[in-house]
Amino acid sequence: MDPESVNYFDLESPLSLGRLEEPMTALAALQGLIVIDEVQLRPELFPTLRVLADRASAPARFLVLGSASGQLLRQASESLAGRVERVLLGGFTLREVHGRSPDAERDLWRRGGLPRSYLAAREEDSVSWRREFVQALLERDFPQWGVTVPAAAMGRFWAMLAHYHGQTWNAAEPARALGVRPAVVRRYLDILTDAMMVRQLRPWFANLRKRQVKAPKIYFRDSGLLHQLLGIDAERGLLTHPRVGASWEGFVIEQVLATTPHDEAFFWATHQGAEIDLILRRGDDLFGVECKFADAPRMTPSIRNALSDLGLVRVAVVYPGTQRFSLGDRVEVVPLSALSRGETLFADDVAGDGT
Repeated sequence: MDPESVNYFDLESPLSLGRLEEPMTALAALQGLIVIDEVQLRPELFPTLRVLADRASAPARFLVLGSASGQLLRQASESLAGRVERVLLGGFTLREVHGRSPDAERDLWRRGGLPRSYLAAREEDSVSWRREFVQALLERDFPQWGVTVPAAAMGRFWAMLAHYHGQTWNAAEPARALGVRPAVVRRYLDILTDAMMVRQLRPWFANLRKRQVKAPKIYFRDSGLLHQLLGIDAERGLLTHPRVGASWEGFVIEQVLATTPHDEAFFWATHQGAEIDLILRRGDDLFGVECKFADAPRMTPSIRNALSDLGLVRVAVVYPGTQRFSLGDRVEVVPLSALSRGETLFADDVAGDGT
């Protein structure tokens, strides 16, 4: 839509804010598609939008854009229950950058999927943009969302959390390092999760006699921001970093969740050492995904245990190679590039987007 259109409101613009001083008056007379951008700056608009959406003639439809936080999504769901379809837009996926360059897959992993980071002309421009993004979220966005945690404290925690990427969460250690109570760091983690910077992947529980891990695993949802906070600013630094395997695992998980149909996602681990990186539930069926940063993945005891203990329909072992091949009954090695080409992760699947 043309930014000059009377149906377009940018809530960072003083002109648009002035037009919405009396929102019912400003919006009621408009027809067709109405776009309201940066709505997180004026969440009090939701009740007005509910009234306008309930008009019998429905002369207008509203496209509401903004930086999503958990609190904002809850406000929208409460005010517009039954009247809204929510579409969460993440960063670029492998399918979306496929063919852009010979190194598109590696660039996406290193820079992350946030558009201005991925599309930057130079590597230093990407690094600079991510640094400014982190600071803006801490110093501007969080206060606008009502977060009262000091930016410096949250920044220290966020940088520390990067070293826990791909690990089972335990609040005690970061709490000791920061000199605060475990409840405080749990609150910090929930804030970053609400802001969709971090994913808390829940464990899957099976009716087994084995002791199973019950704490969530922590992943950065954007690999570029993870690398920024780990101090990685080049491909060589990434490939030689001690956390390269964990970084790859998180990147693969986000790409799988974005492109592979599923109802819910979990991980599975036991205290005896068996583990599957990702469990996808579709109805009553469970599918497993293992992420291996290796040239030639092999069958492991963990995969065998998961197949028998959980009754997995199939397991895909995702790796950075080029060949797709079987490891045995119901287990297949799949190159990550298959997702770039729109191939399905599991044999006999129907291609589709993740949910």
